Amino acid sequence: MKRFFSGWSLIKLYTLVVYVWMFTPIVAVVLLAFNPQQFGSFPMEGFSFKWFVKLSHNSTILDAFKNSLVLGSLTAVFSTAIGVPAAMAFIRYDFRGKDFLNTLLIAPIMIPEVVLGVALLLFIRWLQQPKSFALLLIGHVVLTLPYVLLIVQARLVGIKKEYEEAALSLGANPFQTFMDITLPLLAPAILAGMLFAFTISFDDVTATLFWASAQNQTVPVKIFGMLRNSISPEINALGAVMIVLTVSTPLLAGYLTRRFAKRK
Repeated sequence: MKRFFSGWSLIKLYTLVVYVWMFTPIVAVVLLAFNPQQFGSFPMEGFSFKWFVKLSHNSTILDAFKNSLVLGSLTAVFSTAIGVPAAMAFIRYDFRGKDFLNTLLIAPIMIPEVVLGVALLLFIRWLQQPKSFALLLIGHVVLTLPYVLLIVQARLVGIKKEYEEAALSLGANPFQTFMDITLPLLAPAILAGMLFAFTISFDDVTATLFWASAQNQTVPVKIFGMLRNSISPEINALGAVMIVLTVSTPLLAGYLTRRFAKRK
């Protein structure tokens, strides 16, 4: 019993060390964003929003932030528009090639982003098409579609088909059945899928490096470019904003999903 307790104590200690190792740099970036000095040091000599104000006047960063917001929003919309009907088809109907098509749509989640980025870039080059915002949007939809598909499929499996059959037997047509029965029950999963798709798109840097042009750079790509030149305190401020957005969005998705589920 003593050895068992000692073993679990070591596991807990190891887990704590891993979490400290992972989150200490993130906490350091957020804290240094409020450091009034040019060069970061601990303990900090004061507290200031100086770098956030300077960041708000940086037109290049603001353009990249706008690109990220627009790209993330469009990615979430298109991924959801494709993922929901696809999930309905895979779960509710049987047709030839269903398993192959389902695997094909989910495959990007299993492929390294570097490989996916290079592959799509080479394909576009083969088509002799230049880099554009449309290419960037297509790439992000390919990246995020598997997440929407899996989330909606998992929710759809838990919805009994008898509910839809009962509505059809009472005179509702398939569209009315979907709008009045299926869609309200799927709403938490659809919302969660949209928010996760937005977060993944907004935060992606590996694949976006291959697809983004000079006019369509996103915030993560801009941060990467700034780090290659010099380490500016503005990067800490921008990193703090990114951390807040990328952490709060999934938390908001989880909260809204649970709230909708309780209502239903």
